[in-house]
Amino acid sequence: MDNCVFCKIIKGEIPCYKIYENEFVLAFLDITPISKGHTLVIPKKHFENILDCNDLYLCEVTKAIKLISNHYTNKGVHCDGVNIMNATGKAAQQSVFHLHFHIVPRFVDDGFDTWPKTGYQKEDLTKLADKLKM
Repeated sequence: MDNCVFCKIIKGEIPCYKIYENEFVLAFLDITPISKGHTLVIPKKHFENILDCNDLYLCEVTKAIKLISNHYTNKGVHCDGVNIMNATGKAAQQSVFHLHFHIVPRFVDDGFDTWPKTGYQKEDLTKLADKLKM
């Protein structure tokens, strides 16, 4: 994609703070981090989101996320855990329409709440499960 910022990073047209790279994946520090070591992991081929990503690239991205997360908890920033986050679609607040995952290193008592209380009222879960069953 010509106007995709992540495609430009992959091509080397925009610099990044590279953390990891292989044939399928590029991982780099987020320039607007929400924690120390906040990293973006992207496929090196353009896919808009997880829904149109082929299985090969999605598997490679997932393997890279696991590898990087293990490194961050054991050697990198010595975090206590990580959040793996993805937004698919505008309604989910996807802001760059190139598939990407956030690795957010977490530290005990860091004060970051990834699961805010929304007030959503659960419905009849039996009916919902029947509706969603594949």
